[in-house]
Amino acid sequence: MRLSDIRTKISQYRFDINHMIVFFVVLISFQVLLAFFQKSLLKDFLNDAQRWFQKYYAERVAIVTSASLENLFENQQRMRSEGRIDEAQMIYSVNVIFKQLVLQRSIEDISLILLKDGRTYLVSNGQQMNDFFKGTLGPYVKGPPESNSLGVAYFTMVKDEMVRSERIISEVVDQKTFNVLVPFVPYGEYLGVLYIRISPDFTLLTDEVQSNFDKVSYAFSGLVFLGLIVMYIVSTGAVKERNEAQERLLAEHQVNLKKQIQLEKEAIFTKRIYHTHHKAEKIMGFIKNDVRMIDSAHLEEIKKRVIAYSNFISRIIYDMKWYDQDINTIVNPVFHSNINAIIEFIVQNVFLRISSHNEMFAFTFDLDRRVPTVPVNEFIIWEILEPLIQNSIDHGKKVPLDISIATHYDADKKESTVRIADDGVGIDQILLELDSKGMKHIFAEKDQSDGMVSSHSGYGCYIAHQMAVGKCDWELDAENIPEGGCCFTIKIHHRDKQ
Repeated sequence: MRLSDIRTKISQYRFDINHMIVFFVVLISFQVLLAFFQKSLLKDFLNDAQRWFQKYYAERVAIVTSASLENLFENQQRMRSEGRIDEAQMIYSVNVIFKQLVLQRSIEDISLILLKDGRTYLVSNGQQMNDFFKGTLGPYVKGPPESNSLGVAYFTMVKDEMVRSERIISEVVDQKTFNVLVPFVPYGEYLGVLYIRISPDFTLLTDEVQSNFDKVSYAFSGLVFLGLIVMYIVSTGAVKERNEAQERLLAEHQVNLKKQIQLEKEAIFTKRIYHTHHKAEKIMGFIKNDVRMIDSAHLEEIKKRVIAYSNFISRIIYDMKWYDQDINTIVNPVFHSNINAIIEFIVQNVFLRISSHNEMFAFTFDLDRRVPTVPVNEFIIWEILEPLIQNSIDHGKKVPLDISIATHYDADKKESTVRIADDGVGIDQILLELDSKGMKHIFAEKDQSDGMVSSHSGYGCYIAHQMAVGKCDWELDAENIPEGGCCFTIKIHHRDKQ
């Protein structure tokens, strides 16, 4: 075939050839850009996942260690009260706990910071723990900068917040090292914190994932190039396969979206369980303390109190089992709950049992004894009142804080009112604004990442509103008092018995 004939043949298919070249160049370019874009997204995802897991890992190690030390501390106190002192065994046990953690490459420092008689004590080994029990351990004294404890310095910065909230506090330093403080609360009493400085390293895993992704991207790009050639030859079949792939992708996206919604629901339920679990820990500490204090003179009093505590724990366990409880277990004509008695019990046997309440807060009562009983489970009322009172304590930001609780019954309207007020700083105005559903933000189910909600807002007010309004058909409102402080008001409409 002559050269002129070849040129003529090519000229007949010039459009097809040009179209194929443009098609290949555009798609291959898009594939390369997509590979780089996906790699960037993967890197960001792995970095975010690594930071989250590092924080989670650091806090879990601290929690497990704190629980072990609390059990050891309680056991030593019990043995010493019984006159059975084994100092060598106690020193060995504490050293084993500390050394097992220090041997891990990621843990840089661990110590127990205890508070006693207004002084700070640093315990980093078994001998120091034994000296603390015997009263011979000297308080921590700040010295030269190179010899000072980083844990004590960090605890000093967040001491007020830790004492007030009794929650885990952690900070990240240099994007890899975590300073973690866990409340040390043997027998439910706050004695100090456990400090751990830990630097979890998961770069080996993330580097391996990124390396494998690069290999997959190269292999995928090669396969796409071959696929494009086949697609050009059999364009009709390729278009059909593309449509089928899009349909499968849409179906997969719908499945993933449903899974994401379900995971979000489970995450919310998990937060609620953690909220009730924190209260259960405190009540269990009171039960243990009452059991140790039992004597013949106060047997009946302690017996009634322990039974009430135990019934509340049972209710908490029930709440953990069911996302939506049966309404008959909440509101039922068989219940005849005395709101005044419940208020007095909660204040006297929960809030006033905290060792530091005398200097932090005080209560005044104005209870109307005419308030009728209500057909609501008494422990549901407990779950409504307790977080509202706790909210005043946590967010009053005033020492000492005066909390007043008053009840009133209007016989003409057949309406009872419960008023919980404090003289603190009040509620942030943004939390008193209404959301799109007409509910004040303080009672909305909060996301801790929401910029307008503080890290200590929690779920207490939300749960109280959900129970009072959603389950009991009461009214619950929050407002600031002009002279200072805030007030929660509960209105109960009594219906005539059928």
